[in-house]
Amino acid sequence: MNRRAGALPAVLLGMANFAMAQSVPFAPPAVMQSVAAQRLPPAAVSFVVLDPETARPVAGLNLAIPRSPASTVKVLTTYASLDMLGPAYTWRTRALIRGELVNGTLQGDLILQGGGDPFMTLERWWSFARALHTKGLRGIHGNIIIDNGNFHIEETDRGAFDGKPNRNYNVLPDALMVNFQNVEFRLLANPATRKVDIIADPLPANLVIDNRVRFSTGRCRGPSRRVDFGVDPQDANRVSFIGALSPECAPRSFGRVLMNPPDYAYGTFVSIWRELGGEFDGRMVLGGAPADARPFLAFDSLSLAEIVRLTNKFSSNLMARHLLLTLGMEKFGVPGTPQKGAQAIEEWSRQRGLPLTDLDIDNGSGLSRVTHVTVIELASVLNSAYHSRYAPEFLSSLPLAGLDGTLRSRLRETPAGAVRLKTGHLDGVSGVAGFVTANSGRTYVVVSLVNHPRTDFGAGEPVHAALVDWVLGNL
Repeated sequence: MNRRAGALPAVLLGMANFAMAQSVPFAPPAVMQSVAAQRLPPAAVSFVVLDPETARPVAGLNLAIPRSPASTVKVLTTYASLDMLGPAYTWRTRALIRGELVNGTLQGDLILQGGGDPFMTLERWWSFARALHTKGLRGIHGNIIIDNGNFHIEETDRGAFDGKPNRNYNVLPDALMVNFQNVEFRLLANPATRKVDIIADPLPANLVIDNRVRFSTGRCRGPSRRVDFGVDPQDANRVSFIGALSPECAPRSFGRVLMNPPDYAYGTFVSIWRELGGEFDGRMVLGGAPADARPFLAFDSLSLAEIVRLTNKFSSNLMARHLLLTLGMEKFGVPGTPQKGAQAIEEWSRQRGLPLTDLDIDNGSGLSRVTHVTVIELASVLNSAYHSRYAPEFLSSLPLAGLDGTLRSRLRETPAGAVRLKTGHLDGVSGVAGFVTANSGRTYVVVSLVNHPRTDFGAGEPVHAALVDWVLGNL
């Protein structure tokens, strides 16, 4: 990419973008033809192509109209995190002990204290438990205290956004979030036992599976292939399966978000602990670390640069929300809240001279009907990122058209490595935001947002593609 680091000070970049918002040269005819072909009213479409060498828009439409950006707003959350915290920043999960540890046996409580790690996968959770074991802890004759007080959010209903609480994209953040609270289920009708096996991975020690699926003979059709899944409304740690399954049906697999974060963290830890040969005979307690608890183990996360890459490549709502909460926690103290995170970004944007007067970032992920921003504001953020000291880390986090992330199967006809765009989708919203390197070798900031019901039927993608094609061939 053709970058000229430090071409303009950050404040001047922002001021130039804002000043040019009302005087864009033109909207390319090829793009407007695509808008018409998709039967979209021009008033529902905003886009901008900005030259980062001059901080001036070279094309655009409706630059200053606030729109829902969906997940494209993650470019703001991730860049602000890199700029404020630095790419080497890490989160720390801690284990503390309370009581006497003699010959590997703790006569007291183990405290698991979450630091906000956005990517504590099951494999890393196993490594954490293994590190405790390696350090000499073998048995716990007390309780496990879950301390998740570093974050605080008001939301408690995962299904508040769209009524689908068990979908991965709706996971709520937590300072001790493990494995995105995901459980993979595999269903298989076993002819040898004439039963239907249900295998859960992982299987938290406190998850109860009520298997009422009948083994059915005959062909895999009709009632012999229907299985319904449900979560007990009175007990989030109990799930049920009902229906029937024939051995002629292929094994079924699906993932669901289950339990609440402390219960999931506790249940998976206990299962792993016992698999490692560790003893435990207590229960879970939710609360802060007692004053007499002593540090025992610290376990660091992946670096922020790695987290930003995962967040943008795969559009992780949970990880973006963790970033916003972390910004609030680091700037204004524990606990991190969305309000503190939004305030941290507001102060940062003023220092950077970024014109974000129309921004409502809400939870930082874009999974929101409240979040709004203009395309010129998003373009100013990307322009600042392009000239920043952490530009390599940020640019490499964006999906590459036709190659990886959320663009793996899109824009495949574009030159390899020329198109780096964060995508965004919600009901009635489609967007892209990032960088396009034209055939001339010059790189441009590109932001395109469509807010219209027809985006649910794919009307936004041809508009974005037409804009990318125009930049590639004409600039």
